[in-house]
Amino acid sequence: MTRVFHLAANTAVMATTSKMTSTNYWDHFVARMGVRRGDHRVTPGLYKLGSPSTDSPVFVTANYSLSFDALRTSLRGLNAYILVLDTKGVNVWCAAGKRTFGTRELIRRIKAVNLNNVVSHRRLILPQLGAPGIAAHEIKNQTGFLVEYGPVRAADLPEYLTNHRATPEMRLVKFPLHDRFVLIPVELTAIWLPGLIAIGLGYIIGNLPYALAVLTVILGGTTFFPILLPWLPSKDFSTKGAFLGLVAALPFVFSVFLQHADWSWYHQAGQMLGYLLAMPSSIAYISLNFTGSTTFTSRTGVRKEIFAYIRPMAVSFAIGLVLLLVFAFVK
Repeated sequence: MTRVFHLAANTAVMATTSKMTSTNYWDHFVARMGVRRGDHRVTPGLYKLGSPSTDSPVFVTANYSLSFDALRTSLRGLNAYILVLDTKGVNVWCAAGKRTFGTRELIRRIKAVNLNNVVSHRRLILPQLGAPGIAAHEIKNQTGFLVEYGPVRAADLPEYLTNHRATPEMRLVKFPLHDRFVLIPVELTAIWLPGLIAIGLGYIIGNLPYALAVLTVILGGTTFFPILLPWLPSKDFSTKGAFLGLVAALPFVFSVFLQHADWSWYHQAGQMLGYLLAMPSSIAYISLNFTGSTTFTSRTGVRKEIFAYIRPMAVSFAIGLVLLLVFAFVK
């Protein structure tokens, strides 16, 4: 149960700790599985961690529960305040892009909690990935608080606080295998139902090879793409996914030639071309969706990819699907 403290007139501060409970771990598990994606929230407002004084630092974060937990657990043993913005349950980086972790909300929240009555200093420590949504000069002009950007990772905060300087390593945005791997369940959850339907239809229409092709597309786009991301050629996620899809389609192409030597040349060619068009475009599309899970991309970059590749993907998939359907019945 959250405890609320009144430090001054019209100033309510909620209490939190650096400890994770079984409820918190379950919330993280459910969030990682992509279940109730908009419900993993904490109440916006001001929180006290430990026994902070008027000189204690103030950290700002989103009301996405995983963002809040990452911050508070990284501040173990410290006395501090945490100002939680109402980002609609979205993490800092994504919310900054949507401007819910933004200038207007930060100004509103500072005034709502009467932060100037809580601390004697005028400095806020924000996560680096929240910078795109914040106009620091507007915060200073309207509230008197200076914005200071901490490191990318909350885990680096204890070292950062020794001199309030971030090393180049702290400023570096990384996306290692562990971070990519934990996103796989979310990607699978978003596609499992239509995937199962497609696998079933593939088995009915084209027997086992078509069902296996659908399964390969699902696993390729949601599992193998995140794992292999740094090593796939090209820069854009779409073309990375298309390359992976091309590689994934080759066994099906060769199987047509090797297992159906008795087919006519146009039957073989039609089905092989169907795989070569439908599978790469499908994995490319799923891979493009993965841009929302990584800090390697930007809004302008994603928009550029959408305009450049969505239409070719759709055309390629449509032609490939028609070929596969037609030649499933051609004898």
